[in-house]
Amino acid sequence: MNDNRDEIYSKSLRAGRRTYFFDVRSTRADDFYLTITESKRDFNEDGSPFYKKHKIYLYKEDFQNFKDYLNELTDYIIKERGEEIISLKDKETPLEEIKTEEVKEKSPLDEEPPTEEVKEEEEEATTDFTEVNFEDLGNDEDK
Repeated sequence: MNDNRDEIYSKSLRAGRRTYFFDVRSTRADDFYLTITESKRDFNEDGSPFYKKHKIYLYKEDFQNFKDYLNELTDYIIKERGEEIISLKDKETPLEEIKTEEVKEKSPLDEEPPTEEVKEEEEEATTDFTEVNFEDLGNDEDK
């Protein structure tokens, strides 16, 4: 068995604040599998950097289906939106307006904005909570 399971073969791809790591590793039975790790650099409130990581484990029995789906979906994206990168920076519409439009599309019943009185009533209603004792759950059946 290979004692250096993490150092079989690796490639990395830098993409802005993200880096993708493709690592070949070995199983206990000394077969190979692939890990794909997305590492995204971000910053704490004090300005110090940290990395968010997401990992996928991909085994040989899944390679063909994974490649088929990846190819199908990347082809679909290119067909529907083209190869040009679309970002909010390219648009003249401010982000706040986009969010407002999305909300209006999702809830067409909100034609009239609520009055201040309605907002106050909703806020008061949210402070009226019922106390729940979780130890009592399921005891109703015994009575």
